[in-house]
Formats: sequence, C-alpha cells, structure tokens
Amino acid sequence: MKVAVTSLGESLASPVDERFGRARFFVIADPETEEWSVEDNRHNMQAAEGAGVRAANRIIAIGVDAVATGHCGPKAFALLSAAGIEVYQEARGSVRNAVKAFADGTLEKSSSPDVSRGFGTGKT
Repeated sequence: MKVAVTSLGESLASPVDERFGRARFFVIADPETEEWSVEDNRHNMQAAEGAGVRAANRIIAIGVDAVATGHCGPKAFALLSAAGIEVYQEARGSVRNAVKAFADGTLEKSSSPDVSRGFGTGKT
C-alpha cells in the first residue's frame, strides 16, 4: 500500500506541507516495505488556478492508495475519491511521522474536503 504525503522537502525528515495542490513535493512511501520516492510538484505552487486538480491527476497516475496532507480542496478531493484514493487531512509533523500515523491507523480518514475556494492564495 502506497501513501503520498505532501512535503516541504525531499526526504522523510521533511515537514508535511499543509497544502495539497500547491505542495512543493509528494513523498510516495510504502509503510510495509519502507521504500519511498519523491515527486516534484513545484510547478503547481504558483499556478493561477487548477493546482489541486493537476496534483490529483498526477497522484492518480502514480497509483497510490492514500494521500496524507494538511488540507485538500473540493475539486481535488472529488477526483481522488472517485479514483478510490483515501484522503487523510490534518497530517502534521514530519513526513516520516505522517507515514507512521497512516500505518498505525491514527490518521483519521476524511469524508469531505476541509477547504473551499479562498484558502491560502485565493485558489485551491
């Protein structure tokens, strides 16, 4: 099972990026094998709009089972959910801690997005 964690850096020690669509990186981790890789998402950081949709489509293409992030907007959440990808919001601390919380079952699965248009830079 693979989880994509939004990250401010390129390692397991990096802090979780609270934004989904505008996260700097996605750390793709398999808690069972402890293998991980990094996907660069910096091109979406300054997008005028559609960052969440583009990020969700990329995550879907990678083939993860879950996403751990701080916040996820409605369009990205809908795409991820329709693809069968579980979304876990309110991930905090390091990427390593988020992966461990996911594996331990202490991250709560989200049933809806927690941000609407207007969060952060004015667009989700």
